[in-house]
Amino acid sequence: MSGMSASKAYEFQDHSFDVVVVGAGGAGLRATLGCAQAGLKTACITKVFPTRSHTVAAQGGISASLGNMGPDDWKWHMYDTVKGSDWLGDQDAIEYLCRNAPKAVYELEHFGVPFSRTEEGKIYQRPFGGMTTEYGKGIAQRTCAAADRTGHAILHTLYGQSLRYDAEFFIEFFAIDLIMSDDGRCVGVVALKMDDGTLHRFSAKQTILATGGYGRAYFSATSAHTCTGDGNAMVLRAGLPLQDMEFVQFHPTGIYGAGCLITEGARGEGGYLVNSEGERFMERYAPSAKDLASRDVVSRSMTMEIREGRGVGAGKDHIFLHLDHLDPDVLASRLPGISESARIFAGVDVTKEPIPVLPTVHYNMGGIPTNYHGEVISGKGGADDIVPGLMAIGEAACVSVHGANRLGSNSLIDLVVFGRAAGLRAADVVDPAEKAPTLPKGAGENSIARLDHFRNANGSTPTAELRLEMQRTMQNNCAVYRTGEVLEEGVKLMEKVHAAADDIKVTDRSLIWNSDLIETLEFDNLIVQARATMNGADARKESRGGHAREDFPNRDDENWMKHTLAWVDDNRNVTLGYREVHNYTLSNEIEYIQPKERVY
Repeated sequence: MSGMSASKAYEFQDHSFDVVVVGAGGAGLRATLGCAQAGLKTACITKVFPTRSHTVAAQGGISASLGNMGPDDWKWHMYDTVKGSDWLGDQDAIEYLCRNAPKAVYELEHFGVPFSRTEEGKIYQRPFGGMTTEYGKGIAQRTCAAADRTGHAILHTLYGQSLRYDAEFFIEFFAIDLIMSDDGRCVGVVALKMDDGTLHRFSAKQTILATGGYGRAYFSATSAHTCTGDGNAMVLRAGLPLQDMEFVQFHPTGIYGAGCLITEGARGEGGYLVNSEGERFMERYAPSAKDLASRDVVSRSMTMEIREGRGVGAGKDHIFLHLDHLDPDVLASRLPGISESARIFAGVDVTKEPIPVLPTVHYNMGGIPTNYHGEVISGKGGADDIVPGLMAIGEAACVSVHGANRLGSNSLIDLVVFGRAAGLRAADVVDPAEKAPTLPKGAGENSIARLDHFRNANGSTPTAELRLEMQRTMQNNCAVYRTGEVLEEGVKLMEKVHAAADDIKVTDRSLIWNSDLIETLEFDNLIVQARATMNGADARKESRGGHAREDFPNRDDENWMKHTLAWVDDNRNVTLGYREVHNYTLSNEIEYIQPKERVY
């Protein structure tokens, strides 16, 4: 134990703040900045250095109807987002997103984000999948870009801005659990400081979860290894549900064999996909949008081509993305990161040869259910009652603006719009003069018991083995195409992996920089989300957005236009429930967008 006694190791250091934000990606930093600007005593807890958060990897851009490259309107952006969501998105939240997007982007510009520019000096905007003008009549150039490193630019800028204010950062702290009071209020969070093994309790009037997605539940993902959905699992352990977990987005263009992302912006700049016959096959599947159809449509089209024997390469198991017809100056100025990634991970010179690509897990539409202020919803009886003191934003949350499928470049705008919204809401509901909430008796003891259980786990199966089994099961049984038979098998296999965690083995008993222990805690977080995803997918007997069932190929609005809620209890039981999709808008400026067939 690196010289520490057991009793000392488990003494808590206590901290008190108005607001505690967990996570320092785009959403977490925007909320931290907003809360600090409002004069609230704000802490940001993050398991990696802020600029290492996964937002740094976002490439293509951030959507907002600025109209810099032609006519545009937030109502057209809203229409595209509702259609992209396959009508599972809440239209009040989508209206809030699209109306506030231009303001949020101009704020980023004023904070110092170095956007690429047009010749007139305006923010450069590129076309992206599913983004149209005049309710689907033409292709919109709505995605504001900083070359192909937009997330990098936003994250560094927001961190710099946060440091201007009095926000306090707790860096390389691993958040373990929420602290809930007896009356169901969230009053803070327990965290492990990884560099010295000390345990910390943070009491807060408002706790904001911005912990990102759980892409690492899958074998092949564009997500960083840190994307383990820690906040989602903390919510499940607090007896609260997750929403719409069966909707997982596969990005059409992960580099074959590496999973590293090739941004949709590559197709926005004129790149196109071909099969083994040299055919631009997207013209068959999406005659209007072609290579810029929505991500679920492009991923399924590529999968169909491979299944029917028209894949490329020795195993005929992937597709080619051509950029070699584009002007090398355009590639150098607008897609420099992509050119570098293709060279490093595929050994390809993009000016001369195509990039081998394959659909790869990229984004989680599901997460912690919230309203458009970022307040977490309890899901009791399917109602919209909020959990006092708890908020969630970004990919960890399901607000739900993305519904069954997210449009490219809507994730970065989701981060900043709802990060901003959470800051505004916290400023409204938190009184800095009010006394800090009292932690309940024994607060954090459950967290100690869980930590101690895994630290001393002495079974026969290493964490890495169980994690691999989970990832392969998710990849095989909950992929681009699904069937009842494969999902039922997946449910049973995932139960088996979860049960096998009783036999888990951790070899390092220390508390300082114990990567074995941290990865075990992360696996424990991932497995409950994997269970919720598999069970939700098995139960949903329709195809909608990212959830494509071959045995139920059509969308079923009569029975399935509803959000799935999933609880996973301490006994490893998964319980499903449902709540209504919000079929209303916030203002009389736009009417409810009626469901219709979704074609591109």
